[in-house]
Formats: sequence, C-alpha cells, structure tokens
Amino acid sequence: MKQRNYISTEYILLLLPVTLLFISMAAYGSAKVDRLPARGAASTMLHAQQRTITGKVVGAVDSLPLIGVTVAVKATSRGTTTDENGNFAIEASAGEVIIFTYLGYEDQEIKVSDRNQLTIALEPDASQTLEEVVVVGYGTLRRKEVTSAVATVRAEDFNAGGARSPMDLIQGKVAGLNITRTQGNNPNSRAAIQLRGVTSITGTRAPLIVIDGIPGGSLDLLQQDDIESFDVLKDGSAAAIYGTRGNAGVILITTKKGREGEPRFDYATYVQREVVDRRPDFLTASDFRGLISQGLINADQDFGASTDLYNELIDRQNTSQYHNFAASGGSANTNYRASIFFNDAKGIARRSSREQWGGRININQKGLQDRLSLQVNIAANFDKSDLMGGGFNNSDDPNARITSTGADFEQAVQRNPTAPIYNPDGSFLETQGYNNFNPVSRLANRIAERNQQVFSGDARLTLDIVEGLSATVFGSYVRTNFNDRFYRSTNDWEQRQSSEWQGMAYAAKWNDLSWIQTLESTLDYNTTFGDDHSLTALLGYSYQYGTAERFNVNNNGFTTDGFLDWNLGAGSAIQNTTLPRPGMGSFKDDNTLIAFFGRANYAYRGKYMAQVILRREGSSRFGANHKWGNFPAVSVGWTLSEEAFLRDVTQINELKLRVGYGVTGNQGIPNYQSLLTLSTGGVYPQDGVYYQTYGPARNPNPNLRWEQKAEWNFGFDFTLFNNRLSGALDVYDRETKDLLYNYNAQQPAFVRDLIYTNVGSIRNYGVELQLSATAIRRDDFRWSIDFAGSTNANKLTVLSGESFQANWLEFGGLPSPGNLGNAIRVEEGGAVGNFYGKRFAGFTEDGRWLFRKADGTTGSAGEMNENDLTVIGNGVPRYHASLSNTFAYKNFDLTIFFRGKFGFDILNTQDLYFGNKRWLPNNLLRSAVTTHNQLDDDPQYSDYYIERGDFVKLDNLTLGYSFQLNTPYIRNMRVYVTGRNIATFTGYSGIDPELEDTGFETGIDSRGFYPRTQSWAIGLNVGF
Repeated sequence: MKQRNYISTEYILLLLPVTLLFISMAAYGSAKVDRLPARGAASTMLHAQQRTITGKVVGAVDSLPLIGVTVAVKATSRGTTTDENGNFAIEASAGEVIIFTYLGYEDQEIKVSDRNQLTIALEPDASQTLEEVVVVGYGTLRRKEVTSAVATVRAEDFNAGGARSPMDLIQGKVAGLNITRTQGNNPNSRAAIQLRGVTSITGTRAPLIVIDGIPGGSLDLLQQDDIESFDVLKDGSAAAIYGTRGNAGVILITTKKGREGEPRFDYATYVQREVVDRRPDFLTASDFRGLISQGLINADQDFGASTDLYNELIDRQNTSQYHNFAASGGSANTNYRASIFFNDAKGIARRSSREQWGGRININQKGLQDRLSLQVNIAANFDKSDLMGGGFNNSDDPNARITSTGADFEQAVQRNPTAPIYNPDGSFLETQGYNNFNPVSRLANRIAERNQQVFSGDARLTLDIVEGLSATVFGSYVRTNFNDRFYRSTNDWEQRQSSEWQGMAYAAKWNDLSWIQTLESTLDYNTTFGDDHSLTALLGYSYQYGTAERFNVNNNGFTTDGFLDWNLGAGSAIQNTTLPRPGMGSFKDDNTLIAFFGRANYAYRGKYMAQVILRREGSSRFGANHKWGNFPAVSVGWTLSEEAFLRDVTQINELKLRVGYGVTGNQGIPNYQSLLTLSTGGVYPQDGVYYQTYGPARNPNPNLRWEQKAEWNFGFDFTLFNNRLSGALDVYDRETKDLLYNYNAQQPAFVRDLIYTNVGSIRNYGVELQLSATAIRRDDFRWSIDFAGSTNANKLTVLSGESFQANWLEFGGLPSPGNLGNAIRVEEGGAVGNFYGKRFAGFTEDGRWLFRKADGTTGSAGEMNENDLTVIGNGVPRYHASLSNTFAYKNFDLTIFFRGKFGFDILNTQDLYFGNKRWLPNNLLRSAVTTHNQLDDDPQYSDYYIERGDFVKLDNLTLGYSFQLNTPYIRNMRVYVTGRNIATFTGYSGIDPELEDTGFETGIDSRGFYPRTQSWAIGLNVGF
C-alpha cells in the first residue's frame, strides 16, 4: 500500500466543532460587553435638527422586503411601520437611535449619522427555532416537541448554483446523510443516497422520498426554486410511521405553496459552464514516440499524428441554462402558486445533455366557514436526454441506460496518441489494439436518446369536524413514461462488412410505463387539558398500488440509414438467418401495499414529551405466511433547560434530551419473489412444429418476510450563549435482521438451485453532530457558521443460518485481462467494503511481483493461494464532515462551503492497468514509466494499488449582491456568482477521490469514467 502524509482525521473532526464553540463563546462575551452602557454617556443632541430618514427593511436570509416592521425612535413617541415593499420614512435627529422590531426576527438598533437612506437586514430570531414547524410524516410538530432524530434544511440554506438533482441542494447539509454524484456533473446521472450506512444486501438501500405527502414521489418533478424544505427522518422512532418503506430513512420534501397576499411574480435564472477539473496524466504523442525510440514499442505503432483524444471528447460549448418563473397570491380563502421552468443541462462530454421543461400548480381553498379546506397540486416534467456522451450502456436495465459507462474516456487514456481520428479519405481510423475503438466515430454514427414524461397530481381534503378533531382524505397519482432509442448506422465500425452484422445497421427501442396510485385517510385530534397537558393523536389508513410495464425490441439488417430506428420492420434479419437474431420482450408486474397506522404525542408542561407510533402493514411482495407485519416505535424527550437546576444558567437557552426506539421494515425487493413463477426454456419439436417450453423460474418461499431494522437513538438538542450556538448530537445503534439473499438450495427437494430467503443481519452504529453558530453580528456585518459531522461503523453480523449458508459475499469484479476476480469480500463478522486480496512484498530484480504469504514467506503471483489472501483496505468512509461559512456585509453575501470524507481507501484500477508497461502498445499513464517503472509483469490486484482516499473539497463558493431598488415594480433583486467543486485537497493520485461509497461496491476507481468538472454559474433572482 502506498504511504502518504495525512493530517489525522480525528484531529480534523475534533477541531471544527471545538472552534465553533470557542467562536460562539467569544461572540457571546462580546455581545454582553456591547450591551454595557458607556460610562458618563449623556445626550448632547437634545435640540439637534430633525430630518427625514428613509429606507427599506428586508430579511437577512432571503433579502425579501418585510411588511409591517415597527420602526421607532428610541425614547420618543415617533414611530411608523414598513409598507408592502418594506419601505419606511421617519423623522429623526443625528445621534438618536432608531429601533426596528418584527415578530420572529431579532430587534436591531441603528444610530442616526449623516446618512438619510438606510437598508436594514433583520436576522431571524434564533430563539424562535423552537417554534418552527417540522414535517414528521402525516403531520407536523413544533421543533421543541420533536422527540426523535429529525433534521430540517430550508430553502435559504440550500447549496447555491445549478443542481443536477434536487438532492444536490442538501449535499453535506445533514449529518449522517451521504449524497454522492458518482459521475460528477453528468446531467443524466442520478445521485447515490444513503442514510446512516448500508441496511440491506438485495433490498432498497436509499431513503424513501415523500413529496408533499406522496410516498415514492418522483425527484424529476422538482426544480430547485419550487422546493420549500427538506425534512429528514433519520432514526427508527421517526421513520416507523412509514413502516416497510422506512428502513433506510425517510426524506420529506415540501414544495412552495400559495399564500394570502398581493399577486407576486418571481423569476430565477442562471447560466452555467463546466470546465475540466483534473484529467489523467497519460503519455502524449511525443512521450509515446520516446518509448518507441527506447525499443519498448514497435516502430510500426507510430501512425504519424499527435492526437489528444481527451480534448476531442470534451464539449467546450457546454453552456447550461435554467429559467423558473412563478406567480402566487390570492385571498385568505383561495390562493395559488404556479410555476413554469426550462432547464437545459449540458455535460462536459460531447453528446451529453438533458433538456427539461414543465411546471407545477398549487391551489388552496377554504369554505364552510373555514371548516373545509382543499389543496391541489399538479406537476409535469418533459425531458429529452442525449445519452451517448461518455459511453452508452446498451442494457435492458432502464437505470443502466442513463448511466455513462465511461468507456469513451477510457479510450482517451489508452488509445495510441499517434493515431489520427480520421483516415486520409475522411473516414474514421480504428486502431487494432486490445479493447480499442474510436469514440469519436461512435459519436458520429450512433444515436442514444431518452424521451420522458412524468406527471403527478394530488388532492388533500380536510374537514374540521369539531374543535380539535379533523378528518383528511388524500389521493395521488404519479405516472412516468419514457421511450429510449438506440441506433448504430451502417457506417459504424461495429457494423462493418466483415462483422456479424455484414455492413448493415442495428436499431433498438425500449418503452417503460409505470404509475403509483395512493389513497390515504387520517383522523387528527389535539387538545390541552389542565393547562399542563397537551395531546395530539393520529389514526390513518393507507393504500398504494403500483405497476410497471416494459416493452423492448431490436432488429438489424438495415441496408439504409434513411429510416434510422423508425421502421424496425425493414430490418432484413427477420428473414436473413445469417444475421444476429432480432429480439423482442415485454414485461408487467404490480404490487399492493395496505397499512393501518397511529401516532400519539403527549407533553407535560412543555418539558416532558413522549411519542408512540404503531403501523401495521401488508405487502403483496411477501410470502403467504408473512404478508403482514407490525412496526412500533416510542420516543421520549426531556427539556432539561426548563428544570430549576438549569433555569438560571444563562449560557444555556435550551437543552433537550431525546431517546427513541423504533422498528422499520424493507419491502423494496422485486415483485413475486415468494411465488412459483414460470420462465421460458428451449423449444420442443413435435410433428415438425417447434413449441415453446416453460418451467419454474424460482423456488417458491411462503415464509419470505420483511427485512426488519431495530434502532436505538440517543440525542441532545441545544441552544447556547444567547442563541448564538445551536445544534444536535445523536448517537445511534441499528441492526437489520432477516436480510434477504439468494442462497444455494438443496436439490431435491428444491426444484431450482437458489432460493431467496431471510437469513442474515447487519449492524450500523455511529455519532452525528450538527452545529450552527453566529460568530459575529454587527450593524452591517454578519458571519454565521454551520457544521455537520458524522461517523459510522458497520458489521455483517450474520450471513449463515441452520438451513442456508454462505461463506462470504463478493463484489466489484475487476475487468479483463488477467481474470483478477472480485475486489471486495464481506464475511460474517466483517465490515462492509473490505478490499480482499494479496499483500505486496516487493519486486524481483527482473521486475516480477512478490507477495506475502500467510506463513510469512514471499512468493510470486502464481504461488499464491486462497489462504494467502486477506483484508487489505476498506472503501467505506468512516467520517463525513462539512463546514459552511456565510458572510454578509451590507448588500453583499459570501458563502464558503467545505466538505470532506475521511478514513477510507481507494482501489486505483486505472493505475493497476494503465500504469503497467505490459499494457503496451496501448497508451499508458505516466506513472507506468515513473512510479511503476520497475514493474515488468502482468497486472495483479493487491494492496500495491490501494491508496488512502481522504479528501476535503472547497465544494461551493458563492458571492451575491442584493439590490435595494426604490421602485414599486421590483420587490427584490439579487445577482450571484457560484463555483462548485473548486478545489480538492487529497493525497490520492487518481482523478477524484469522491467515488461510489454507498452500498457494497465502494471505493473502486474504475477504468472508465466521466470527467470531473468545476462548475461556474452566474445567476439572477428577481421578485416583482
């Protein structure tokens, strides 16, 4: 393993929160000093001449005007309030103090100087955060009433700049929530999401997404300016209300809604460019010719050109643009918000783009003397994606088709740099080395596109029956339809005359349609009694039905490109049996989920709180003997700061202890796994006719049941030093039992050799810390700091049972050549993400590998056996941390956001293959003739290629300016410049240390890749 110098991870994670604590303490002390009156102070301005002071009051966070702010001259009777645009005018003399007061915001005092025009930005009152409403699933609670682990991120705290996915907005913002874009800023890739570690082997491992109450809502329907907040239910006591879908946590997303008030218009736009952050250090044409002169490569491998294929694959005109226009307003009884958007996202790779357009409408209405309320939401998204950039995955898996293979940029590293792109006649030149193709030719001769339409509609009807009792009916429908097309023309190298395709074209199409219908009804009751007791209760019923239909077809033998893929029947392969056989397939499945649930919250004197949840749920996916399951949870809270022994401690504003225990399940598995289903076999000839045969596709398992997670969570919520420092500390321990996996089945009695059944268990435990601090708060200057840090450890505690056994699980198969096997092995009692392989011991004098054997001796690669292999690293980060600094000076604001991961290893497969001279005559990384120059042997997987992956990124840098315009037409206007992924501080020698670190295939830097980029955006937000 390569050794590098690193700052201790533990020191970094300890230093950040300690620094925040000292800053807050210092600021607290400074604030106390600032409030002391100056000795001997006396008014000398009693008879100074008064003049008119005008200005505008806005919120410090969003720069929106505040209506109805009280503006008064201290120690006088003169006062006024701000108008609908936040403007005010008041008479005051130099030296007098003007006080600005507004509910929910901190008071601000300004001493009158020689300025006649003022701009006042009021800070939200941190003490009011206890009263803020938190979405907890099927309802809301005040923050101070929450007894489980729930994190909230509001719009003003989102990551700035262009977001390829809505989840990019909160990346690094929630302790314990890991969001990774494994393909950088590829507009067609999806974010990998994992909360508090991996919880399943074969089931769903990503949190449940709930959008405006729709479980399983589509992220494609969300644009960044339509989102109000994210609420993350992190522990079992919070997520148990969603039962079998809450095993991996729940993310509740609330969109912006209509509000009472004058008609308002809001427009948001940005323009964004991508630039390559770091490219592999491969040999140039000049370097390659140097190896020819050294005799390492035959002279006939010099094709006379000097080509930088990497640059040829980059789209330097990759300007992305985003526009969102919203209108809102209405009365107290009827109000609305409607928005339309256009989002044209261009990737750094040529032919990599996603163009989206659509809109969202929200309508709210009250009637029956405010007893009946109706809320309706409709959203639609239409998008067209070009999937060729970076390499198209011609797969029947719809998720794989939108994920770049990275093969094009693998060619950029390994293709002979002396080979031109084109032949003298203008045709494409194809090199004949191992695993070679010309990616520019593919871009010119292939089509890979997706056209997708997503629709969502929901309605919520609530009736207040009597005081404290209401009934709600909620229904939703989400429909997703997409058509994929793929075409290889007659000019494509793969279709050449000498190939099996005989010079004719190939075409394929896929059609996918899925929809989810949801109907839920609830009864809500809340009351207070005896002044000291409050009780809220919820009873509910939920029904959800989902189905998916798929159809795919392919044909070949097209003698012309005139029809492309729009005349599949014209392919002669239907009649010409010397061509590859055409293909056709269709599929449909469905599932039903039914649940009864309840929740009760009790509070005594606002300082002792308890919550109880029970959900009973049935799913069609499980065996006849285990269709239904119960998912209970209980949590309690104790507001220590309300007790007499802490009430007089002025440094503590709020301190609450939380303890929770909850059970959740996982029904995120394929349908029909418990049933005996049929699949096709061979054909059976009878009387000259061939009949299709059928047989069992799987062994039935009537005992197939839920994976079930039980979790303890211990937490503290705190606000300290006059509300300058606030945060939450959580410690959790969760174990998921009855893990589902395909085990070997004895034949007979089983028909098939595998059975999908419950056996294993996995444990995760860790600590999470969330901090927010106000470091400096002055008249014109503010500095706030936010920190999120977490640590997680895991162990596969059980893998085998009495009836079914498995020695280990393996992941991360390494590519050819060399038959190197799998990189990752998980054994019972071991950690997820362990690299398992040989231990490097040096080289022989002639450059051959030497490895350590189990008996302490060394041997060559051929002398190693299974007993010599061992754990050589781990690809799962042990620590995550982020630090955000926000500065505001007058109308300027600056955000500096750092994010890092620590305590993990990376397998550098690019170095393993391309850093070895045996890869010649293909091109090499420079490390092959520098770092690894001594090596003269075939590629081998060992800890020689395991590197530390620790990194810190300057992930977001945003500078903004808010204009204060004295006009009745514009409420607010802000311009900003944002850079993302600005700098990476790491000892890793590869392109980017941020790789796949969710699930089981973690920490592998693959040969194929999508370029990592810096993103630079200029944006504008205007309110009319």
